[in-house]
Amino acid sequence: MSTVKASLTSNLPRQRRRDVVENDQFTGFARRIIRAHGRRVAAGDVEALRDLVALSSVIDDAIGDAVIGLRAFGYSWAEIGQRLGISRQAAQQRWGDKP
Repeated sequence: MSTVKASLTSNLPRQRRRDVVENDQFTGFARRIIRAHGRRVAAGDVEALRDLVALSSVIDDAIGDAVIGLRAFGYSWAEIGQRLGISRQAAQQRWGDKP
């Protein structure tokens, strides 16, 4: 009897993860926090303006991590590009050379 798990040695593509766990609520929560931060800056907290602007690079990094993760799960550039409203070529050019 072999002790090697077939799922670890199979040449078949990885199973895609399709289950969604309250992503809409989580995204809404993040959106509310960012908007509240903007209102706080607008109310006179000029020192926090730099932090608010820095969030854009954090979001860009998070998008890159998400795209790389989706590719690891087997999603095509066409599928990713479609969700982002860009061509598969544009998605691949932007994130394709990331490790």
